[in-house]
Amino acid sequence: MDIATFITNYREAFGAQAPLPLLFAYSDTPLATTGKVGGCFFKQLDTARRGIPVSLNADNIGCGGGRFYTGFAPMGEHIPTFVSLKERYKQTPDMVLDYTRQLSIQAAPKAYLNFVRIDQAESFDGMEGLFFYATPDILSGLCAWAFYDCNEPDAVCTPFGSGCGTTIATAVRENRRQGYRTFIGLFDPSVRPYVGADELGFVIPASRFRTMYETMRYTCLFGTNAWSKVKARIEPDTAQ
Repeated sequence: MDIATFITNYREAFGAQAPLPLLFAYSDTPLATTGKVGGCFFKQLDTARRGIPVSLNADNIGCGGGRFYTGFAPMGEHIPTFVSLKERYKQTPDMVLDYTRQLSIQAAPKAYLNFVRIDQAESFDGMEGLFFYATPDILSGLCAWAFYDCNEPDAVCTPFGSGCGTTIATAVRENRRQGYRTFIGLFDPSVRPYVGADELGFVIPASRFRTMYETMRYTCLFGTNAWSKVKARIEPDTAQ
C-alpha cells in the first residue's frame, strides 16, 4: 500500500476540500512533543488536522476515560458511577461495567499513540487505523466504499461510547481479531464541542483498510452519476 496513491485516489473521489484522514499508531518514541491535554483529548487533534503530529501517552492524557480507552491505564473506579450518575449516558453503573467488559481493552502495546495527517505520514506500517472527520455527504461515500465488497450487516457499526472509545478502542480491538468492521463515532455529547457541528467520525481499522485500499477505485466513488452529484456538493468548484 502506498500513501501517495491513496491520497490521489481519495482526492479524486472526494475532492480537494475534503479533509484528509488521520493515521493513528502506537510507537515506542513520540512523533512530537505534546503537552498535557486537560479533558477530552480530541481537542488536541485539531493540531493533527493542521498537519502537526500529536503524540499521546499515559502522562499527557488528562481524561481518565481517555487513558483507559487508549490502553494507557486501567479503568478508574469512579468511571462507572461517573458515566451513569453524572453524565447519565447509561442507566446504571453496572451497565457501564458490562459495556467496558465487552470492549476487552488491552494495555497499550507501546508508550505513545501518535496521530498524523495522512500526507505527513511516511507509510502505513504499524497503523491501527484511519480516522476521518466526515460531513454527511463524505460519510455517505465512506459507507458506500465500506459496503461495496461486504454484505455483513455490521460492515459499518455505530457503537455506544466516548469519542475515543468508539474510534480508537474499537479499531484496536478490530485489528486484534483481524476483523472487517468499520465504525461511525463522535456521537458522544461530551466530544461534540471539539468537532464540527456538521461532522461525525469514521474509522477504518488497518485490518479492513488492506482490502478497502484495493477496492476503492471500483466503487461508486469513481465514474458514477449518483456520486458525481454528491461530490459536486462537497466541492462545487472542481466536481465534474
